[in-house]
Amino acid sequence: MTTSEPAAPPTAATGDDHLQPGETLARLYPEAAVGGFTRHDGFVDFYTRVNALLTPESEVLDFGAGRGQWAHDPMPATHLALRSFHERVRRVVGIDVDTAVISNPTLEDALVVPPGSPIPYPDQSFDLVLADYVLEHVTEADAPGVAAEVLRVLRPGGWFAARTPNKWGLIGLGARSVPNHLHTRVLSRLQPGRKAEDVFPVEYHMNTRRHLARLFPEPNRLVVYGHSSEPTYMGNSVPAWRAAQFLDRLTPPRLASTLMVFVQKA
Repeated sequence: MTTSEPAAPPTAATGDDHLQPGETLARLYPEAAVGGFTRHDGFVDFYTRVNALLTPESEVLDFGAGRGQWAHDPMPATHLALRSFHERVRRVVGIDVDTAVISNPTLEDALVVPPGSPIPYPDQSFDLVLADYVLEHVTEADAPGVAAEVLRVLRPGGWFAARTPNKWGLIGLGARSVPNHLHTRVLSRLQPGRKAEDVFPVEYHMNTRRHLARLFPEPNRLVVYGHSSEPTYMGNSVPAWRAAQFLDRLTPPRLASTLMVFVQKA
């Protein structure tokens, strides 16, 4: 399940540690000049928590690792440091339905796994399973099996950490209103820097609190909270960003655009 992460906040793509916020981001979030991220940055929020769950002895499965988009595309140094946890743990392996995962430079081992197939690792192999913008691509038929397999390969006390659009949030509603075959065309206009190879069909069967509670039942521990990041999906239009910011302020937390999902295996 190759990820379809929203584009990172616009930056001057210099490819080094001195990326500067794009004009729209800098205008509406001036704090981005300090470290390259805003107070609403979902990447920083999510990966700060992921790193807090890791130790030098941790073994991690990147579920839907893809080509390692984050390792190829320019990003602020703070983001890169948080995401490069493969340098600080025992090992990170990855699986994906796309053969692009074989070229992912951040994985110790990479396997192509057809949709709905078992995870090809033994029981209790990992301390953490990561799924960053992946759950929205899982079909209704595959969702129960995916959840069961994630729990199977986790060690007791281990964590499943996922970031995914809320089915009932602005991003989820917008994505579901556009037919899958038009996603690449629409996103190329909203996010000119988005590569077609990083756009994938969406399903939204693991993307509500009710879905997650059913798929990861007690005695496992489920923690879910909503998050609204900068509206980078609105392109570079300042009026469009301001409109999205206004909608976010009116939106109840349960309808926030992104769900941060953490499941601790009993």
